[in-house]
Amino acid sequence: MTTLAWDLLAQGTTTPSNPSGPEFGKASPLGLVLVVALLAGTILLIRSMNKQLRKLPDNFQPEHPEADQAADEGTERGAAVVEVTEPEKSTGDSPDDQDPPKPTS
Repeated sequence: MTTLAWDLLAQGTTTPSNPSGPEFGKASPLGLVLVVALLAGTILLIRSMNKQLRKLPDNFQPEHPEADQAADEGTERGAAVVEVTEPEKSTGDSPDDQDPPKPTS
């Protein structure tokens, strides 16, 4: 079975060094149909894309961004907001005012 398939696929694969004959250089009408079909499809796709692009607004900025800014003020996706406060300066009178011990690694 494989030999028969190989023989059928291998037919016509030999190319002479000097091609000639009545069929040399002729193209099939199927090639012309294929090229015309591809050109027509490309033209239709371009026209459809242009129609869709004309529907888009000139800019994507909202007319009233105040509500969005209030909800999104200072936030960033994936980032946590951490407030850093400075400790009050102490006079050193009480033992609670001393610096905490530093961890050892």
